[in-house]
Amino acid sequence: MFLISCPCHAPDSSSEMTLKESLDECMEALDLFLNNHFSESLERLRPRVNGSMYHALIYATMLEMQAMMTFQHDDISNAGNTMKSAQEVCQRLDARATSTGSSRRGGAALHAEVCFAECQLQRAALTFLQDESMVSFIKGGIKVRNSYLIYKDLHNFIKSHNFTKGPSHNHLEGGISFGVGAFNLTLSLFPPRILKMLEFAGFSGDKEYGLSLLCDGATGMNLRSMLCVLLLLCFHTFLTFILGSAAGAIFLFFAGRTEEIKGNIDEAVALFEDGCKAQQTWKQFHHMCYWELMWCFTFKRAWKMAYFYADLLSQESRWSKAMYVYMKAAYLSMLPKDEARPFGEDEVELFRQVPALKQKIAGKSPPTEKFAIRKARRYKAAHPVRLPVPVLEMMYMWNGFSMISKRPELTEGMMQTLVEAERTLLETPEHEYTVDDRCLIYMLKGLCFKNQGILQAAEECFNKVCSSEKKIRFDHYLVPNSLVELSLLYIDQGRRDEAIKILRKAKHNYKDYSMESRTQFRVHAALAKLKADPGEDDTHL
Repeated sequence: MFLISCPCHAPDSSSEMTLKESLDECMEALDLFLNNHFSESLERLRPRVNGSMYHALIYATMLEMQAMMTFQHDDISNAGNTMKSAQEVCQRLDARATSTGSSRRGGAALHAEVCFAECQLQRAALTFLQDESMVSFIKGGIKVRNSYLIYKDLHNFIKSHNFTKGPSHNHLEGGISFGVGAFNLTLSLFPPRILKMLEFAGFSGDKEYGLSLLCDGATGMNLRSMLCVLLLLCFHTFLTFILGSAAGAIFLFFAGRTEEIKGNIDEAVALFEDGCKAQQTWKQFHHMCYWELMWCFTFKRAWKMAYFYADLLSQESRWSKAMYVYMKAAYLSMLPKDEARPFGEDEVELFRQVPALKQKIAGKSPPTEKFAIRKARRYKAAHPVRLPVPVLEMMYMWNGFSMISKRPELTEGMMQTLVEAERTLLETPEHEYTVDDRCLIYMLKGLCFKNQGILQAAEECFNKVCSSEKKIRFDHYLVPNSLVELSLLYIDQGRRDEAIKILRKAKHNYKDYSMESRTQFRVHAALAKLKADPGEDDTHL
């Protein structure tokens, strides 16, 4: 059997490890990692990272997961260097396997190829994360293409009649299923125009095929099974709102998301809190839970509790200080004027801090941060015009109204908040933001009516926004988003042709508005659901 030379704990000693032994030890390390023993897991892998392709790959993967959560330059740089070293180990062992007589298409050489492809893919992700310059984009794109071609070639080979399964075939096939499945699933989510360009470059994306491969990988006993599970959970709980499962801190988080999606907010809160208690090593997991807890209490209209988690994030997380401070101000603005503010903070002062907190991650600001900064500018004036429902507006941006759709009492609470805001707006002298604020309330009321099954009222609300298009001065995103919501309402009613017409209008007639990419992805998803050709009828409507 192929042997892997690896340094042991003693500096001057070495040992030989079989491929099976290497895989078994990496499985144990990954199990430790997924059960919250992060440091112990890394310590288990570290002594053999220079001699074992799988130790090197899994070690670098764990560092990359940390970098993805912290967005800290040092973490990203360290993960990138470690992944590059892992790739070099794979190349060296691939060359060794070939030179010692192993078939180029058999034994350890195949494992080295699939590990190399995974390193390439993860290095590309880090390249995009670290720098958005055109040079980095090209470098990352080359890595992605090389990785994709290796995965595709390996997948075709192991399915051919010439291929003979080896003793560690389950790990080999799991790695290939993970790579090909991840590529197909990810590429299928791109809008058609971008996908056509990628297909021209040799890529292709089939969502169902990708999901089936990831399911195959997840259900097998192999090194990548948990990675396949995590990718499926991420896809289902964040993109399609389908059920997931739970275990360690990571899985408690996904279990919380599952309950949140189902509208079981109290159950979700308990799971997110358990996720925080499960481990203390990686605070970034806590931040993920804090973010979801903030939204859970938002859905319950517990503004002070939501503020508490926004405050924790503003102190501990580096993702977007501007976003967190904006949310703190937004929650305080939802409280009655005469109610004491936590820590004596003032929402006007907090809103005024937001633009100065703008930061760039990998050379760019998150879209939601840009949105928050633009909204906060209303408070620059000596006598600012308050935002009517900033929390509910941001809740819409994060698809929160869908989250509460299964709980009538939560939707009713949001409707009460909107009715009160509408009454306040009517009692306030008109100002330059009046039409925009009125249209925002119309759109959000339309979502509440839809959740309540009062479809005619919902349609009227969305149409009121669209009919005010020429009067809107600042929040131009309201019209295309109201069109999208109207089209989804029509889809539910079986009015397919009307829905397609409106979606194409939203797609082609509006440009350069806040959160445009997010809206365009929703349009693409809706057209795909209707099996309508998004490229059809490209003329303005």
